[in-house]
Amino acid sequence: MENNILEIKNLSKSFGKNHVLKGINLAVKPGTVVGLMGENGAGKSTMMKCLFGIYAKDEGEFKLDGEIIDFKDPKNALENGVAMVHQELNQCLYRSVTDNLFLGRYPTKAGIIDERAMYNSAVELFSRLNMEVDPKTLLKTMSVSQRQMVEIAKAVSYDAKLIVLDEPTSSLTEREVRKLFEIVNDLRKQGISFVYISHKMDEIFEICDEVAVLRDGQMIFQKPIVETTMNEIISAMVGRSLDQRFPPVDNTPGETILKVEGLSTKFAPFLDNINLEVKKGEIMGIYGLVGAGRSEFLESLFGIRTLSSGTITYAGKKIRFKSAADAIKHNFALVTEERKVDGLYLSANLIFNTCIANMDEYKKHGIISNRLMEEACTRQIANMHTKCMSGHDGISSLSGGNQQKVIIGRWLERNPEVFLLDEPTRGIDVGAKYEIYQLIINMAKEGKTCIVVSSEMPEILGITNRIAVMSNHKLAGVVNTKETNQEELLRLSAKYL
Repeated sequence: MENNILEIKNLSKSFGKNHVLKGINLAVKPGTVVGLMGENGAGKSTMMKCLFGIYAKDEGEFKLDGEIIDFKDPKNALENGVAMVHQELNQCLYRSVTDNLFLGRYPTKAGIIDERAMYNSAVELFSRLNMEVDPKTLLKTMSVSQRQMVEIAKAVSYDAKLIVLDEPTSSLTEREVRKLFEIVNDLRKQGISFVYISHKMDEIFEICDEVAVLRDGQMIFQKPIVETTMNEIISAMVGRSLDQRFPPVDNTPGETILKVEGLSTKFAPFLDNINLEVKKGEIMGIYGLVGAGRSEFLESLFGIRTLSSGTITYAGKKIRFKSAADAIKHNFALVTEERKVDGLYLSANLIFNTCIANMDEYKKHGIISNRLMEEACTRQIANMHTKCMSGHDGISSLSGGNQQKVIIGRWLERNPEVFLLDEPTRGIDVGAKYEIYQLIINMAKEGKTCIVVSSEMPEILGITNRIAVMSNHKLAGVVNTKETNQEELLRLSAKYL
């Protein structure tokens, strides 16, 4: 009988009265990829934090290659061949690729860091992995996908037997996903195993050998991917069947409400002569490769990127917001791509994070009312079905998907007229995605204008009226969603490369 690389047996974990994990069992065979799925708050992150020694388990045991293990911290796990590439990358952005690879284990020669040995090792490593990465590059100049490749390479450099990938493609384009899968398949052939945490069904069926589903802290099943279906996985995750992945897009766009003419930006990465019209009550998708200028376009509309030329006209009036605060006053809202970098106050609770963009509305006799803030937070927790104990929970204690719900709820409190959403369902489970899709469609039906950036091809085709495709910081074309397909979108995204 083949030994398992990893075995988790009867794992339980509670926080006070909240029983988060209930007798979890999981097995990972050598050279296989096990998909780990579950709704936000199902227990996936807690399970991994127990494995990596961040949390102390209440019951159960871990075995690595048949030996009982109990890691003290992630560094201890890494040194024993178990690594994790997090969804929100935690790297030294102002240091080089080489420095990040060897952080905490610099090779020395006569007591001095051996820069040449580090560089040569990095070059050999990337060559072996068939990755085109310059080890001298500063991480802050690299895209999220490139930085993610560096983390995978780092795990391999520790001779990892098992690598946990947490939502690895949440910020990647189709081309970059293909590259990641090539790397995973190459490493799988070398006997390295993976736990692949994702909410993307198509990827689970493409890359995984087995799938395990968590719901409310319990393992519902683990089985070979060929023995299950998408509908069975969704039902296991949410406890009910979900007949369609996307709600019907039944909004009716009206007249042009937002007009962008000759928009170019002053600082790199530069946008070049963007012309686009968006209608009242329309859901406009923005598609393109990572680095094509999608986020920069939203930031330009929201007043946080300086224009060098061009005009923006909204409701018949020319506007040029000087700041995000200016945009907010004019009923614009922006959900940013990287929530932990520029979307959340990580040291604060849900109440603060929900209310921060709308504080004037929670004043009574000129003084901020804690009661009104708590009521607003409670309202959005219910509206977004956020999994938490109360509004007093620290935002950092929530799963990534539930943090995203808090951010969206923050803007819903302002009832915006123009809603800019940059990867709004990144790291969110299939049930919650459907709710957010429905929310966007309902806003459009109420006459709100929604502009949605997404790297997920099915999503951009599933919830929009039209799609503007960016290529190398230029607008490559605008297509009607019902009349286009994946091939046309990919062709347009490569137009100016």
